[in-house]
Amino acid sequence: MSDPVRFIHLRVHTEYSLLEGAVPVKKLVGLCAAQNMPAVAVTDTNAMFAALEFSTIAAGAGVQPIVGCQFSLMHDPARLGEKPRPPAAIVLLAQSQAGYLNLMRLSTCLYVEKKGQLPHLTLEDLEAHAAGLICLTGGAEGPVGKFLQTGNRARAEALIDRLAAIFSDRLYIEVQRHPGEGGRLMAAEAATERGFVEIAYDKGLPLVATNDVYFPKAEMYEAHDALICIAEGAYVDQAEPRRRLTPQHYFKSEAEMCALFADLPEALENTVEIARRCAYKAAKIAPLLPRFADNEVEELRRQSWEGLRARLAVIPHAAPVEEYEARLQFELDIIEKMGFPGYFLIVSDFIKWAKEHNIPVGPGRGSGAGSLVAYALTITDLDPLRYALLFERFLNPERVSMPDFDIDFCMDRREEVIRYVQGKYGRDKVGQIITFGALLSKAAVRDVGRVLQMPYGQVDRLSKMIPVEGVKPVSIQKALADEPRLREAAKAEEVVDRLLNYGMQIEGLLRNASTHAAGVVIGDRPLDQLVPLYQDPRSDMPATQFNMKWVEAAGLVKFDFLGLKTLTVIQNAIDLIRSGGRQLHEAADGTRLYDPKPGAENDIGHIPLDDKATYELYAQAKTVAVFQVESSGMMDALRRMKPTCIEDIVALVALYRPGPMENIPVYCEVKHGLRPLESLHPTIDPILAETQGIIVYQEQVMQIAQVMAGYSLGGADLLRRAMGKKIAEEMAKERPKFIQGAKATHGIDEKKAGEVFDLLEKFANYGFNKSHAAAYAVVSYQTGWLKANHPVEFMAAVMNCDIHLTDKLAIYKREVDKLGIATVPPCVNRSLATFSVKDGRVVYALGALKNVGVDAMRLIVEARRAEGGERPFATLFDFARRVDLKRVGKRPLEMLARAGCFDTLDPNRARVFDALDALVAYSAAVHEAQGSSQVSLFGAAGSDIPEPRLPNRNDWLPVERLGQEHQAIGFYLSGHPLDDYMGPLKRKKVMALTELAAACERGPVVGKIAGSVSSRQERKSAKGNRFAFVQLSDPTGLYEVTVFSDTLEQARDFLEPGMNVVLTVEANLEGDTLKLLARAAQPIDSVAAEAGGMNLRIHLDRPEAVGSVATLLGGKATGRNKAQIILTVPDDTGREIDLTLPDLYPVTPQIKGAIKAMQGVLMVEEV
Repeated sequence: MSDPVRFIHLRVHTEYSLLEGAVPVKKLVGLCAAQNMPAVAVTDTNAMFAALEFSTIAAGAGVQPIVGCQFSLMHDPARLGEKPRPPAAIVLLAQSQAGYLNLMRLSTCLYVEKKGQLPHLTLEDLEAHAAGLICLTGGAEGPVGKFLQTGNRARAEALIDRLAAIFSDRLYIEVQRHPGEGGRLMAAEAATERGFVEIAYDKGLPLVATNDVYFPKAEMYEAHDALICIAEGAYVDQAEPRRRLTPQHYFKSEAEMCALFADLPEALENTVEIARRCAYKAAKIAPLLPRFADNEVEELRRQSWEGLRARLAVIPHAAPVEEYEARLQFELDIIEKMGFPGYFLIVSDFIKWAKEHNIPVGPGRGSGAGSLVAYALTITDLDPLRYALLFERFLNPERVSMPDFDIDFCMDRREEVIRYVQGKYGRDKVGQIITFGALLSKAAVRDVGRVLQMPYGQVDRLSKMIPVEGVKPVSIQKALADEPRLREAAKAEEVVDRLLNYGMQIEGLLRNASTHAAGVVIGDRPLDQLVPLYQDPRSDMPATQFNMKWVEAAGLVKFDFLGLKTLTVIQNAIDLIRSGGRQLHEAADGTRLYDPKPGAENDIGHIPLDDKATYELYAQAKTVAVFQVESSGMMDALRRMKPTCIEDIVALVALYRPGPMENIPVYCEVKHGLRPLESLHPTIDPILAETQGIIVYQEQVMQIAQVMAGYSLGGADLLRRAMGKKIAEEMAKERPKFIQGAKATHGIDEKKAGEVFDLLEKFANYGFNKSHAAAYAVVSYQTGWLKANHPVEFMAAVMNCDIHLTDKLAIYKREVDKLGIATVPPCVNRSLATFSVKDGRVVYALGALKNVGVDAMRLIVEARRAEGGERPFATLFDFARRVDLKRVGKRPLEMLARAGCFDTLDPNRARVFDALDALVAYSAAVHEAQGSSQVSLFGAAGSDIPEPRLPNRNDWLPVERLGQEHQAIGFYLSGHPLDDYMGPLKRKKVMALTELAAACERGPVVGKIAGSVSSRQERKSAKGNRFAFVQLSDPTGLYEVTVFSDTLEQARDFLEPGMNVVLTVEANLEGDTLKLLARAAQPIDSVAAEAGGMNLRIHLDRPEAVGSVATLLGGKATGRNKAQIILTVPDDTGREIDLTLPDLYPVTPQIKGAIKAMQGVLMVEEV
């Protein structure tokens, strides 16, 4: 016989007690199993995030789960005029389903009903939801303990009486012992234990012993203490009071707890008694959906048949009508058999609503595009027969699982659709889904370094030593194994070793909660009857406390409302076309691009899929900003493939991934007749014809199994899944079945059937979902069509969608230049808050400047249009009178001045910048007078307020002017810092970017190129050598150069952002992409100096300017930069006279720039 159980842990904080608990759920269950503890409770702080996950995992491991929660109880409300008192913790445990429901209700109450407050419960909340719950009083730091600590025994007893009235025989007085050095209890425990015991005996209430578990083992105490400091913004070694636990807050064994409470055996026995009373396990529930119609089967049939007839009336038929009808009937039968009519109706309803309200919806996403019912219901806009898409890939009658439509909506209007769903089904039945962020290695190092008070620079360097694989940093343990510098740093300094030790112990723990980007659940009842709810302070809609995996296990069905930026781009481009007085089928020059169907003149879904200009754009890889094909690798593939039909784009979307992309050259060579199409077997050649004999899609794997081996498509989908997941047991069953089926169906011998099976197994592992590829290929084509046929509006729309991403705007601006589209610089009189189009030019957006905000810029545009129609600002003072500059803000106004947005009012940007304080004060005075309706004797309110005097100062020099512009815009727009260097550099055979690219068309070259450095990103190779990617620009474009370790060490000082440099590079063209490898670097000024002086012709607007120029030039040149100066000045009659100065003068690019900025100088040219 096994020994009787003597203790059960009833107070445990898992990792779901964010930045507080450090016991992962699986580890907790493992601890119980290792210690033969038959039950355990999880009581996370003010949260039930782990409830269903814990119940399921614990029960699966043979451990009885006790679902609980540690709640903050407002036990001592502040009286009028008093400071609020903090709540204190009690523990509630679910005895039954009623208790579990009440626990969820109370947990929801913390966040939803008390939104914006410190999470807490009141005694009234407990009274309303006490049924089925056991209450532990919370120990020394609980509400009863707080009263005892302050010597207020009477109030402690009164609170006990109130709790006893609420919970009756389900109230336990909780005692804890966490002894420190010398076995002394924590001060709060020592001050309260006697009181607890006396009250329990006096009132006949049971005692219960708990250990407040926060970490698995005592050795983790110091790392956990750092975790607490991270949560509280404290320091580990600070002298000021902060929250501190003890090394005793770990998962103690039964023996340790029995020894600790040997004098209170009943308190131990009651832990076992409570476990017996809480024999309830939170169970998984089958999917629940609101009822859409009284007879959902009939309603689905009616809408589907009506929808199919409507589709067939307008689309080209990919098959006979009878085939469409048979397919629809087949799908409807399966949907009804599997019980999903309501799901299809719900999705169709909110998509139809979105389309009726002109909210762009994607044509499809994922396997759902393979359903004809979905197409008929307008859930998707892709004819599955046209693209040979399979319904069984979406909904398999031989494998029961919920259908899952992923729906793309316009990024800007997705929330409107969600609000509609809330209104239709009830706000209490619709919610978002929580998601949790983990403390990854780099963040752990930074956070621990901060609480250890290490210098920021040191911590930053250590964090950057941790390599990144894919999108995530490797673990600290792996980084120590792979990165010698990190190991050396740990050996050299004890504090670094301590940092990494703590970091390893806490990395992977959950750090924060937020909401899933797309997931929304719709219930058939209030959500808090199925799951506890959480309220993200950044959202108006509650979220489930269970994550995506466990919310579905709780009976809720997830609907994905995704925001796809590309749909927003498409809609914005159409809006810009229409605002210019045209429709989608009309080009800017008036050409009719196609004949639209009546009512579909501006429907992107009705553009022709055989547009020659679009396929030329693809073939030439001019696909910057074109959905799915804008990477350099995709562009290379496009140049090889030269797509001629939509099927090529579908295939490329599927092929361009690790693994399948190895087949892109084969696909292209077969397509262009450079190699023969290899036949796997005549029976399946038609299936592979559209992909040049290559298995590309998962659907092809299914079709081959069906055609060659006689599988049903449902069975073929199960085969595909088994192959993809490499389930050995399943594969052992399927292989002989496939071989026998091939022999029985077509008489194919075992060897050939085995070869095909092996090939299927290989491709099933990375074959792509054709339904998804087809849907996204269509969206890609739509963006390509817009770029080919409406380039100005398309590029403006693209820039609008990335209006706050400076790096992307720089790329798009370069593309605009390449396309030969003119750009109107940002201007308070011509620009809108967003990018717009005027006379075939892109008008730069005010809202695209850094640190301004689109809303603030709208104030300027609204003031300009306040009286109906455009009324440009006449002067700076007119601008200040009509725009409330205080509302715009000083910082945005500075950016406007830096960017030259006031050039039409005053071209001296430095003067405008310095005048901003005076202009803001003037504007405030005018608007205050207007607000108080003061009427001047001389006109409108505020008109008699004197205009401030503008400062009298010279404008910024050209280099500084460009620097200020770059600071505001993020890149150079009106000029470039190298403009004045290009002459001397040319004499040193330094090429412009465009010249170097042209030279590379004849083959690889070694040459020199100048650039202004914008950024440098250092990396480490597999061999441990440092290298860098450096982004630069010259007056002709942006480029990136790779710098290997030897050159990097020599040139690192010249490659800082903002520096100008001349690089010796190896250059070659890969497709249309210029690849540059740096071999040497020099400061640009030293190269320019070697070029010698530049002779200048300076055009002046008045003779008086001659003296100023002479003063700037200074004395005669003594070095190499000797130059002759010719001044062209007007005489009294207005004729131009050339004055050649007698001496040679020192002229550098900086001096040339300074001359250009002088008053009276019209132009400076090299001669």
